[in-house]
Amino acid sequence: MMVMIPGVLSGPELEALSEAAAALSFEDGARTAGALARGVKNNAQAAPGPARDAVLRKVAQVVGAHPEVQSVARPKGIARMLVSRYAGGQSYGFHVDDAIMDGARTDLSFTLCLTPPDAYTGGELIVGDGIEDRAFKPDAGGMILYPSDTLHRVAPVTDGLRLAIVGWITSRVRDPQARAILTDLDRAIAHEQAGNGDAEQLARLSRSRSNLLRMWAE
Repeated sequence: MMVMIPGVLSGPELEALSEAAAALSFEDGARTAGALARGVKNNAQAAPGPARDAVLRKVAQVVGAHPEVQSVARPKGIARMLVSRYAGGQSYGFHVDDAIMDGARTDLSFTLCLTPPDAYTGGELIVGDGIEDRAFKPDAGGMILYPSDTLHRVAPVTDGLRLAIVGWITSRVRDPQARAILTDLDRAIAHEQAGNGDAEQLARLSRSRSNLLRMWAE
């Protein structure tokens, strides 16, 4: 399941994190790419250090607590995050993310944009789904969440600068079809609650969700 989640960061929070991320020291992004991806990765990423870690800790808190992320990803933890920067024609060719990062399985990947889309040309996240390539360019503070096993790339940034947080989530529910069923149940329950639905029906839906999660969670 691929979802666009607007407004994960907003207002002063977005402004503060964007300024903090832009002020970081950056290095060659190919240093953390896998063996196959290294040849097609041409970007910069924030160098390790206390300032970078503070940005990533705050993002981890916000992303992990977001209700849509909770529903779609069922996060057990975030395996890794990076602050990535593209400018001057930099791009990242088609690749698939590593299955294991820092000892954790990667089930879902996300790109959380810090730069408004009209501040740069190009830079779309392009995800291949076997039929066609789909391009995404979220607003600043918005996030695209997608399965880590997909082929994807970042189009060249031909003008301006694209700054984003990239991360990988380990889910409590390994099977993507199971996660999709749980998300459907979340949405059905929320719809019934918003319309003051029948209490008995809500109880059945909630029981089904809980029992499926009990079966599938790791």
